[in-house]
Amino acid sequence: MKSIYPIPVAVYLVFFLMSCGQNSQIRNWELSSPDGKVHVTVSLFSHPHRPEFTDSEKACLLYKVDYGSAENRLEWIGPSPLGIERTDQDFTGNLVFQSGGKIRNIETSYTMLTGKRQSCRNVCNEMELNFKNSDSAKIQVVFRAYNDGVAFQYRFPDTSAERKTVLKETTGFRVPLDGEAFIQPYEEPDTYKPAYEALYRSGVPVGTASSSRAGWAFPALFKLHGGRAWALLTETGLERTYCGSHLGPAPKGGLYTIRFPESKEGNGTGAADPSSVLPWALPWRVIVLGETQARILESTLATDLSPSARIETTDWIKPGRVSWSWWSDNGSPTDEKKLRTFVDLAAVMGWEYSLVDANWNRMAKEAIPDLVQYAAEKNVGILLWYNSGGPHNTVTEQPRDRMLESTARREEFSYLKAIGVKGVKVDFFQSDKQEVIGLYQDILEDAACFGLLVNFHGCTVPRGWARTYPNLMSMEAVRGAESYIFDPEYPAAAPRHNTILAFTRNAIGSMDYTPVTFSDNRYAHKTTDGHELALSVVFESGWVHFADRADAYLDLPPAPKSFLRRVPTRWDDVRFLTGEPGKYVVLARRAGEKWFIGGINGEDKAVTSEIKLRFLYAIPYTLRVINDGLHGKGFKSWEARVSAADSIAIPLQPFGGFVAELVPI
Repeated sequence: MKSIYPIPVAVYLVFFLMSCGQNSQIRNWELSSPDGKVHVTVSLFSHPHRPEFTDSEKACLLYKVDYGSAENRLEWIGPSPLGIERTDQDFTGNLVFQSGGKIRNIETSYTMLTGKRQSCRNVCNEMELNFKNSDSAKIQVVFRAYNDGVAFQYRFPDTSAERKTVLKETTGFRVPLDGEAFIQPYEEPDTYKPAYEALYRSGVPVGTASSSRAGWAFPALFKLHGGRAWALLTETGLERTYCGSHLGPAPKGGLYTIRFPESKEGNGTGAADPSSVLPWALPWRVIVLGETQARILESTLATDLSPSARIETTDWIKPGRVSWSWWSDNGSPTDEKKLRTFVDLAAVMGWEYSLVDANWNRMAKEAIPDLVQYAAEKNVGILLWYNSGGPHNTVTEQPRDRMLESTARREEFSYLKAIGVKGVKVDFFQSDKQEVIGLYQDILEDAACFGLLVNFHGCTVPRGWARTYPNLMSMEAVRGAESYIFDPEYPAAAPRHNTILAFTRNAIGSMDYTPVTFSDNRYAHKTTDGHELALSVVFESGWVHFADRADAYLDLPPAPKSFLRRVPTRWDDVRFLTGEPGKYVVLARRAGEKWFIGGINGEDKAVTSEIKLRFLYAIPYTLRVINDGLHGKGFKSWEARVSAADSIAIPLQPFGGFVAELVPI
């Protein structure tokens, strides 16, 4: 198979090369992954003697990504621009190569307390390229090639105590036009947005303009070349020195470009353009790659590229299951008696925590200390909700104005530690501007000082922070089960949406969807009971907030009730088994020697999932399956003896689902 270059990219290259003519200079640097299959080519196009070109065009930097052998190579990302424009310097063109190009191998290991697996390996080849512009200001571009993707980062190595501001990036990702995208519109600012809660568009043609003037959101998934290739775009390693980015609204010719936060985000507070002193390292731009969806779903690049843990002692950090009263009764956080019902639920189910949501401060002052003590006697930890505002939001839910400023925040955390609270849920950020990115990390750092766990809601998407701050249990940034309360169109969209989330939002970090709701809230479910049960495995979150009312779990039949008592939240491995975003997905997660399988159907037609068990160890297992009862209500369960040589066929009802547990014999 020859390289495939979509027509707009070919036209672009032909124009560029013909324009440069004999006076042009093209310098290439190549980097390959450790397995030799992923290839990055970085090119500097120089044509200093052509007066018809502007200065910025006289030496511009491009990169492209291919996959396969030299004789059988497939294009993943076509020639795409690199560059940064600061207020004081322009690095979008007129660059001169200084040094670099030497390749070094990186092999490190690290441990995660949440996420896809505990033991992770960061193995890649790295290449650093150093350039200067016409003012002799320096920029480095660092590329890393992994077996499952490519990442690159800009660095400004000069030293300056004066803050520099980035006005824009020309960074782009040219996606082949034969592909289709599973992609989320980036929300335009309002009282509750952006919060990454729009529904994903399913299978839209590459190059489709966003329905939002603000553009498209990270992460963005692409199915390429008729399904022979998959790519996921995101960013990670985001420090407080930069803003969170997303993608522009009009990807002409398949070129998706970096866009900064909208000026009205965060109630209009803070600057949209990031600034810092020098030296300055920017976030990693990440392209997860694979011949199948498995590479996307199983990849840990989002944490591989993030800074190592900044918390030395982590034995107090404990992921877990959480009972949650708010979904079934919005007023319950102001009623201690109702809250005790959910503490009792957690105790009966063996869940580690119970969450007290918004407006709990309206109770008597002694109510929370009394509840914490009551829960502790039942071996249940209490988590408390907070509003993050501050001027960056106008949401009135309380308590607010305790998280924004360091002195007030640390005073509150000191009190929580003293009475025995285990963690906080902080909500309503509504901005990806640099100052709010800093607020997230300030909260995580201060919480760690007082031994508190953290969950963010109304927030940005994960950007690798769970590795750097292991006390981060989960983040929302998803249209989840609370939409059954607010959105009449959500029930019809949810089954398909759920299958997409496994490959997109949840592929880059823990996701607090608040799953497993068997009851109907304001708007009735289309998903079956088996589908809802399966979300406890399909979706990963360091804290899993089981959102339904207490009796919905206590009255379950023995098999699903027992399953929800056993299902872990901390995993040792994950395997994609079968499926496709927007249709269905089946995956397996391992905890110790046991494997848990979850499968969900996103379509209104039955499908049979054929599952090969070759991921098992070479020992016999007992397989316990729970899937849908008649017409999707209730459950049926069965057992079998299986081994790695076996395959099983499990039928999925329309919008249905199943769970399975594999226990070594």
